Parts: sequence; structure tokens; C-alpha cells
Amino acid sequence: MGKGLSLWFACSSILLLTAGSIAISYNVWLALLLGLLCVMNIGWGFIVKARLRRRLEQ
Repeated sequence: MGKGLSLWFACSSILLLTAGSIAISYNVWLALLLGLLCVMNIGWGFIVKARLRRRLEQ
């Protein structure tokens, strides 16, 4: 995975977690949704990394 794509996944995860931590004081359900989105974003990053690595090996 390139540096730009890695930076994108890192920054987007940080922003989602920051928004989730701010949302805790306002709405618990929104905070849980943002936390779930962050976990999905991190998982998607691992999926993209594995697919790109597999494509380069072939």
C-alpha cells in the first residue's frame, strides 16, 4: 500500500475516533455509530492492503 493511501486510512480513522469521542457527551448512539464506522474503516484498510499485496505477487 502506498504512503498516500496509508495516510488516508490513518487520518480518516483518527477523525472518526475524534468525532466519536466528542459525540459521547451528546449522543451515545451516534458515538457507537462512529466507533463502528472507524472499525469498518480500519478493516477496509487491511482488506485493501491485502488485495494490493496479492495483486503485486501475481
